[in-house]
Amino acid sequence: MDNETSSPRAKVGLLTAIAIVVASMVGTGVFGSLGFQVAGIPSGFPIILLWLIGGIISFCGAVCYAEIASIFPKSGGEYHLLTKTWNPFIGFLAGWLSVCVGFAAPIALNATLMGTYLGSIFNANPLVFSLPTVILVTVIHLGSLTFISGFQQFFTYSKFALILVLGALGFAVGQAQDVSFLPADGDMELITSGAFAISLVYVLYAYAGWNAATYMMDDVERPQRNVPLALLIGTSLVTILYIFINAAFLHSTPIDDIKGEPEVGLIAAQAILGPRGGMIMGILISFGLISSISSMVWAGPRVSAAIGRDYSVLRFLERTNLNGVPAVAILIQSLIVIVLILSATFEQLINYVQALLTISSLMVVIGVFHLRIKRPDIKRPYQAWGYPVTPAAFALVSFYVLWFQLKDKTAEFAWGIATLALGGAIYVIMTHRQKMVALRDKKPDSGD
Repeated sequence: MDNETSSPRAKVGLLTAIAIVVASMVGTGVFGSLGFQVAGIPSGFPIILLWLIGGIISFCGAVCYAEIASIFPKSGGEYHLLTKTWNPFIGFLAGWLSVCVGFAAPIALNATLMGTYLGSIFNANPLVFSLPTVILVTVIHLGSLTFISGFQQFFTYSKFALILVLGALGFAVGQAQDVSFLPADGDMELITSGAFAISLVYVLYAYAGWNAATYMMDDVERPQRNVPLALLIGTSLVTILYIFINAAFLHSTPIDDIKGEPEVGLIAAQAILGPRGGMIMGILISFGLISSISSMVWAGPRVSAAIGRDYSVLRFLERTNLNGVPAVAILIQSLIVIVLILSATFEQLINYVQALLTISSLMVVIGVFHLRIKRPDIKRPYQAWGYPVTPAAFALVSFYVLWFQLKDKTAEFAWGIATLALGGAIYVIMTHRQKMVALRDKKPDSGD
């Protein structure tokens, strides 16, 4: 029996771990990207194929993370997995990115989007909704894991159900459009076009978050079993949801109305539900964003706490409250989020670390090959399905996405490298200080 299983600490079950994955994946991307896809791919079958491929690639990544997470079942996400798979320096750089902006910037973005939607509906300043939401979710995550688990499950599964209802209404009461989800003449040309390849990049962004359960493995019962299951089940559920809701949008909304539009969800809701559809959709998206914010408020501080666990200089990040949650790390992350919301700099931050985050996940997946070759006898409670095809497929697509990111966001990538260099410098300083402290502590013994 592993340490996590035998620990008296409160734990959450498989349903909550799945909720973390689903909540981290399902944000605003699925409600906005279809308009840009149909601008270059105005046909039903290629669009559905696009979302299916995105789900398959994400699933390939999930099975690889599941194998490595089952070998090293501790919280920390890429920080912990890369530290154990490769070396502490690579792991620290991944953790540094996560701590600085990897979670804080997306939380700020989601909170601001929620405030924007509700502010437009109720004619109020977006900050009236965004800041209290961040503060409230932070307070909730300082409470007991049982309450946090219930909160996360309620908002995540409610969001999932509401999207399913909207999709069902699209097919049931929406006016059917002249669109086919079966292969048609000209579809092969669209599938092999540059527009399809570029759209795949943005579809993969919409699927981001499938690795979320690896960040909080210490909070999960039987993590070597439940975390891999959460990754695979959560990714599969979201793939089905994404295909279903996009098919419903195409079925119920004229392509010309959504072509090139960033607010496809609002336009489709109006087509399905009438003039009040936009208000209903805005409330739906806002409601759903709470679960996304909550999942990242949960996951991010676990990375900080894992770093504090391994480096004495940052030990304060590991400090927990009476409920056993890393309270200091939670509060620090929330302060960063509030600063980002007030300064409105989060979108630039997301852009300039996106390529580096892609590299982090790519390194974890390549780590499956590394461990299979270097440590073939290590115990693997879960083995990646379809090895070596699944990690190879994910790696190839990741290289393409990375090339696209570097070409499209060269300046932002340069700033990301600068952030990484700062993290490297901090690592060198910390490890040097730890060595000096260790040598100093040994001196009295050597004089006896």
